[in-house]
Amino acid sequence: MRVSPARSRQRAEVHVTQSTPLTYRDAGVDIDAGNEVVERIKPLVRRTLRPEVLGGVGLFGGLFDLSNRYREPVLVSGTDGVGTKLILAKQLNRHDSIGQDLVAMCVNDVLVQGAEPLFFLDYFATGKLDVQTTVDVVAGIAKGCEIAGCALIGGETAEMPDMYPPGEYDLAGFTVGAVEKSKLVDSSKVRAGDVLVGIASSGPHSNGYSLVRRIYDRAGRPADLDVGGVKLVDALMAPTEIYVKPVLELLRAHDLHAMAHITGGGLTENIIRVIPDGLGLDIEASAIVLPPVFDWLQREGAVADAEMWRTFNCGVGFVLVVPQAAVAAVSSSLDAHGLAHRAIGQVVDAGDGERVDIG
Repeated sequence: MRVSPARSRQRAEVHVTQSTPLTYRDAGVDIDAGNEVVERIKPLVRRTLRPEVLGGVGLFGGLFDLSNRYREPVLVSGTDGVGTKLILAKQLNRHDSIGQDLVAMCVNDVLVQGAEPLFFLDYFATGKLDVQTTVDVVAGIAKGCEIAGCALIGGETAEMPDMYPPGEYDLAGFTVGAVEKSKLVDSSKVRAGDVLVGIASSGPHSNGYSLVRRIYDRAGRPADLDVGGVKLVDALMAPTEIYVKPVLELLRAHDLHAMAHITGGGLTENIIRVIPDGLGLDIEASAIVLPPVFDWLQREGAVADAEMWRTFNCGVGFVLVVPQAAVAAVSSSLDAHGLAHRAIGQVVDAGDGERVDIG
């Protein structure tokens, strides 16, 4: 059977294409870009290191020496992300503070048990590695670690073509802290009559952003709108407050019965997590004064009070459960640290109904 010249040429072209050598870059993974990221973040990582960190940057495992620091250490771990605030960050091309959000969500969680965050690891996944974006994100992570006093001891940057479309990336963080077993804050001391002292947040932090974005989009994305003297976009993207150092100092000076980090679930669902069975919460609605950004979100989105309380921190980022006799002293210490705060309610005996009453 004869084969036409055109078909012969077509087969020859296919043969050449199939035998052309391929590289990892042809498959969508740029090793050189990854190496550039590593070199550029090394000085950022080194600034976070503590004396207990052994070895250098880039080892297969991060090493941390606990000897001579604790008698009976209890390790406390936490992992988290930043939710759909990440979508807003990419939409606005603001990548420099989202890393601090990531650290804050993890270290504030382990702080609740009285633990000092020791080290942090991050996971950055993307479809195509953009060197500057990645460095900006890691710079924010390093800054968060410096604020918290924990070492950025390791991480993973994964370039995965076909998993994420161009320009997309995702983040996850993990931290380990430690506390002396005798100093563990486990809520066992909580009693009816204890006072809830709310410490101010810096904004929505990293929770409720699916609703935030829906309201922001419906309002026409008014980025430059003034809310309390700042642009709306700056208020929405304000990095999550990191409470670690001042609260650890408070723990050394005061008997705090419990603590709560106000994250997803807002005031309604987070404080009650550290309250023992048989007890409930009486939170004063009048004490929850919405900062301007939350006031705008509620008005623009026509969000009911109850929905605000179970979605957002509403200006309260961290709560201390304090025996009534210690409230004045704790308040004085918070003032000394420059942390705005107010009493927002108290622990009560639980009735037959809901354990959390905001009214």
